[in-house]
Amino acid sequence: MSEHTISDAEVAKYLADNPDFFSRHGDLLADLTLPHESGEAISLVEKQVSVLRERNMDMRHRLSNLLDNARENDKLFDKTKRLVLALLEGRRAEDTINALHYSFDKDFQIQFTRLVLFRPQTGKLGQARCVTLTDAKAPLGRILKTQKAFCGQLANEEKAYLFGEQAPLVASAALVPLMHGTCYGLLVVGNRDANYYRSSMGTLFLSYIAEVLNRVLPYQLDA
Repeated sequence: MSEHTISDAEVAKYLADNPDFFSRHGDLLADLTLPHESGEAISLVEKQVSVLRERNMDMRHRLSNLLDNARENDKLFDKTKRLVLALLEGRRAEDTINALHYSFDKDFQIQFTRLVLFRPQTGKLGQARCVTLTDAKAPLGRILKTQKAFCGQLANEEKAYLFGEQAPLVASAALVPLMHGTCYGLLVVGNRDANYYRSSMGTLFLSYIAEVLNRVLPYQLDA
């Protein structure tokens, strides 16, 4: 009879197929030892306990992260709800604009917020800046042409037009066009960190706030 050496894979497969093997052969556990990282030998039971403890710690860490994320999402929902209600309750355009700036500054702690409106009458409307579309086309032509949300680094000319004296402080920005038939403005936020608003970052939140503005602000502006 030819000798057959059982491979590690065969042993592993057998044990995987028969998880109750050591229950039926408990006496073997006392004789089995596993090398420890420190060089000392530990029993199989001790090793199993160690593995289970590590898995338990990993699961607790994951659960803790999930709970932290849930709490942050709850906070974000509350802030967003307060902002949306404030925007809907505004009676005048100035009320809506100032509520937006207050929430972005105090609740969301956004470092730089700009609301640019394309209007025949230039100047200030609350904390918004009113400019003619003709004047905005030269510095913002690339943005106005696409009429799409943007995240990343703006060109120097674009930053200077949008952020004025604070332009050198803005390293990254996100913006979304305000649309009501045509583009009637831009909602822009900025940050000192060049990687804070990245091209890969979604603009879901900013676009959502823009959608709320689109349903309120144009009617207030025409009033």
